[in-house]
Amino acid sequence: MDNSGNLKVVFHDFPGGAVGFELIARFCYNNGRTQITPASVVLLNCAAQFMEMESDGHRPSLLNQTKKSLDGISFWSWSELLVALKECQDLLLSPSKPSLILDKVLDCVVGRLVSPIVASPYTSSSENSSFQCSCDTRSSYSIRNNSSQVSWWFEDLLFLNIDLIGKVIKLMICQHFDHATITKFLFCYQRSRFVTATPTEKCRIMEVIINLLSLLDRNSLSCKHLFDMFRVASSLEKISKHCKSVLETLIGSQLDQATIDFLLVPPPRKKHYMYDMNLVLRLVNAFQNELSCCSSLVRLRKVGSLLDSYLVEVSADSYLTPSKFAALVLLLPDSARESHDRLFQAIDIFLQVHGGICEAEKMRICSALNYAKLSTDALRHLARNSKFPSRIAIQGFINQQSKLENLFEGQKHIDTFSGSISIEESIKENENSDQVLVYAKRVDVPGKTEQLEVQLPGMQFRVTELDKFSGTIHTQIGNIPRTRLSSLGNNARFLPKLCS
Repeated sequence: MDNSGNLKVVFHDFPGGAVGFELIARFCYNNGRTQITPASVVLLNCAAQFMEMESDGHRPSLLNQTKKSLDGISFWSWSELLVALKECQDLLLSPSKPSLILDKVLDCVVGRLVSPIVASPYTSSSENSSFQCSCDTRSSYSIRNNSSQVSWWFEDLLFLNIDLIGKVIKLMICQHFDHATITKFLFCYQRSRFVTATPTEKCRIMEVIINLLSLLDRNSLSCKHLFDMFRVASSLEKISKHCKSVLETLIGSQLDQATIDFLLVPPPRKKHYMYDMNLVLRLVNAFQNELSCCSSLVRLRKVGSLLDSYLVEVSADSYLTPSKFAALVLLLPDSARESHDRLFQAIDIFLQVHGGICEAEKMRICSALNYAKLSTDALRHLARNSKFPSRIAIQGFINQQSKLENLFEGQKHIDTFSGSISIEESIKENENSDQVLVYAKRVDVPGKTEQLEVQLPGMQFRVTELDKFSGTIHTQIGNIPRTRLSSLGNNARFLPKLCS
C-alpha cells in the first residue's frame, strides 16, 4: 500500500507479461467471454493456471475454455501449430515437466510429420494467413517450395530450443518416423544453431544431438557427417568425455564407409605425432565390437584395406613408436586382408625410417605378416631386404621358393606344346631349376635357424638366378605362335593359369 492509501498488487513472473494480463482483464470485464485462437490459447491457458481461474459456481472458467479449444487442435493448420509451439517455448514451458497443452501441441506436430499423406502444407486460408506470417521459422516461401517432400519441415523447426528438439525427436522415434530423415534434420539443426550459439550452448547442443543419434538405427547414420561432427566436438573444450566416446562408437559402427581422408585427424595438443593414432585404434576396436555376423567379412575387409592405407601414410612418422605401430598392424585379424602387400609396404617404410629399433620389436611387428598372402614381388623384396630380421628374410625366401615351384610345374606343361624351345635348352634349364630347388630344400631344415642365417647371402644369390629363370619362361611364353595356341580349340581352357 502506497502513501495515498491505494492498494497495489504486484504479480511476479506473470505469463506473457502485460500482454497476458490484458487478455485476462478482457475476459473478466467481458462477462467471461473472449476469443480464443491458436495464437492466444497457450498464453490464456498459462495465465489462467497462474491466476487459478477454475470454475466457481455459475461463472465461466477460462481454464476450461482453453482446454476445450484444444479439442479441435487436429483441425488447425500447420502454421497455427507452429505459432502455438513457439508460444509454448516463449512461455518457458519445460519439456521435462508435465504440461497438457505442450504435450497436445507436440503430439499434433509430430503426427503431421509422421503421416505419410502430408506434404508441405502451406495452403492456409485467409483467416489463418496472419499465423503463417507471424511464426518465425527462419525460412522463406521459396525455400519451402524448392525443398523435397522429405525435408520440407526442417526449416520450420529450427527455432526450437535444444530441450524441445529432444522431446520432438523422441516422439518421432516412438512413432517409427524414418531414422535417416531424423539424422539429416539433426545435422541441419546443429549447423544452424551453431551460427549464433555461445561456447556453452554449443556444448549443450552437441551433447543432446549425440545422445539422440545414439538412439537411431546405425544404418541411418552418415559416416561423413559423423566425422564432421567429431571435428566440431573436438574443438569444444568443455564437452563431456562420455559424449565423445558415444560419438566415436557411432563412427566406429560405420567405419567401413570411411575413406583415408577421414582418418587423418590432427593429434591432440602437445603431441608430436602426425595424426591421432589413438583415435584410429579406438575406432577400429569400436567397429569390431559393433560388427554383426551378417556380411561381416565384406565390411571387415573394407576396414582392412582402409587401415593398410592409413599404415602406409603414418609409417614414415619419425615420432611413431614401435609399440604403437605394432598395435596398429596387429589390430585386425588375418581374415581382414586378402593380400598383405600393402601391410608389408607399411612395415618396410617403418623399418627404413626407424633403423634403431631392437630385433625383438622388429619380430613383433613382422609377426603380422602372412607370407602366403604376399605376392612374388613382395617375397623377393623381403628376401633381399636387410632391414628385416634374418629369420623373416629366410621365411620370405622359402615362401618364394614354393611359389616358383608352381611356376616350374607350369613350365613342364608348356613344353608339351611349345615348339619354340629346343630339347637341349629345356634339359639345361630343368637342371638349373632342379639345382636351385635342391639347394633351397637343403637349407629348409627345422631347428637349423643359425645355419640358415649364415647361408642367407647364398640364398639371396639363388633368388637372383630364380628371377632370371622366371623371366626366361615368360619370354618363351611370349614367343609361342598365336596360331598354335588357337589350334588347340576348346582344349585351351585346360592350359595352366600362367598361360591363360
